[in-house]
Amino acid sequence: MKEGLLEKRSDGLLQLWKKKRCLLTELEQHSPPPEPARIKELHFSNMKTVDCVERKGKYVYFTVVMAEGREIDFRCPQDEGWNAEITLQMVHYKNRQAILAVKSTRQKQQHLVQQHGHRIRSSSNSA
Repeated sequence: MKEGLLEKRSDGLLQLWKKKRCLLTELEQHSPPPEPARIKELHFSNMKTVDCVERKGKYVYFTVVMAEGREIDFRCPQDEGWNAEITLQMVHYKNRQAILAVKSTRQKQQHLVQQHGHRIRSSSNSA
């Protein structure tokens, strides 16, 4: 969906900003990336929200909150729009997941109704 350089704040004591090649994807990939360079993959399936968006100087600072509660701080030049793209694509992803969940629930309900109706017809036929 989007690929490029972001700066990620390290978790260490000094909290230095390090450039990372990032890939914004919808789902986790269980195979290694085709390029030998290490890529920080951001998967919507693991994200909860984008938080604390702040513009200072030439950078936009933002925090990606992961599903397990871990927070990852990033910054990028304001004109690259990473935070907006992540937020927009995350909304699309979560909407698709909600639609799939509703469809799945409806299919299960229809299946149960069909099973229940079959049982009622079977028991009335044997009476």
